[in-house]
Amino acid sequence: MIAEEIRAELDKLRVTSVSPGMAAVAVRLAEALDEIPTGDAPTSQAMVADKLAAIMTKLRGLAPPATEGDIVDELASRRPGRQSA
Repeated sequence: MIAEEIRAELDKLRVTSVSPGMAAVAVRLAEALDEIPTGDAPTSQAMVADKLAAIMTKLRGLAPPATEGDIVDELASRRPGRQSA
């Protein structure tokens, strides 16, 4: 569950190639959270979740800027219509 979500976010962020080790640690921590039985050892769950949150914050900071859907793309998409007019 959590590991799947983390993998999807890492794919979306495109940071695995930028920091493969940190991305692998994030996935492993998420898998560890998935393996801890619900209601069992809430302190260890909180510690792992805190470490995962810290690594994901760092990875989000390393993510290349999104280019899809920015103002430049919007203006470029308008250009063909104006040129034909």
